[in-house]
Amino acid sequence: MEKTDIKNVVKERYARAALNVTSGAKGSCCSRAPADGQRGDPITSNLYEARQTDQLPDTAVLASLGCGNPTALAQLKPGEVVLDLGSGGGIDVLLSAKRVAPSGKAYGLDMTDEMLALANQNKRKAGVQNVEFLKGEIEHIPLPDDSVDVIISNCVINLSADKDRVLREAFRVLKPGGRFAVSDVVTRGDIPPEIRESILLWVGCVAGALEENQYRAKLAAAGFQNVEIEPTRIYRAEDARAFLADNGMDATVIGPQVDGKFLSAFIRATKAADAPDSSLCPPARCQIPLS
Repeated sequence: MEKTDIKNVVKERYARAALNVTSGAKGSCCSRAPADGQRGDPITSNLYEARQTDQLPDTAVLASLGCGNPTALAQLKPGEVVLDLGSGGGIDVLLSAKRVAPSGKAYGLDMTDEMLALANQNKRKAGVQNVEFLKGEIEHIPLPDDSVDVIISNCVINLSADKDRVLREAFRVLKPGGRFAVSDVVTRGDIPPEIRESILLWVGCVAGALEENQYRAKLAAAGFQNVEIEPTRIYRAEDARAFLADNGMDATVIGPQVDGKFLSAFIRATKAADAPDSSLCPPARCQIPLS
């Protein structure tokens, strides 16, 4: 796929997911709705504790399409400025805003008009004031250099066709000493290309998840240090059985080749406290220590 094609597919799917939520359905871009008696989507289900979601509008919870809960692991503190890349219906922005209140702020960035409309509706319902939703692309963050304490994201960076630019932009807007703390889909080990493409359409909506060591390398190249990748959910072949069948693939044959090689992970990294001004010295050109 060309970059513009990928962007258009993502926009269309997430717009449809937002419209589904406003009509009362569960938003989903990756898998079928479960039939009665079946367990829910293994990627997006049961990511938040009831005590968190009880405080939010139902439409914020229904619009959650993530693969983790970055707000639970980002160690947010009162007074911090947080940016959620690809904020969707706003669930992680609203949760972050509560953690950084009263003096902190939470930004959400999304390129989809329908999701932004839903997020602002959820903001009004939740009565949260220290939130601002921005329209834009995660490859071109509309915030100044060194303006954010923490960047979070929930299963969105894997959707970008230009991950190097996303990570450079994340580094640029983070303050020195800032933290990168995202949930994302990654892969582990070698996977046959044709199987990788098909399975990633299930696990990440668009075939684009990085292999975990490649993710580490791209973060380091962008200037980040202290990179950690912590698996939070490892997907088994059984999780994809319905998807494989719908696409004419034999789970019995393909299962051993994909089992345990697709996972959600919490990805941490930091920007050095003495990092050079990003506007004067882009990470690719600077000698930034990686340890």
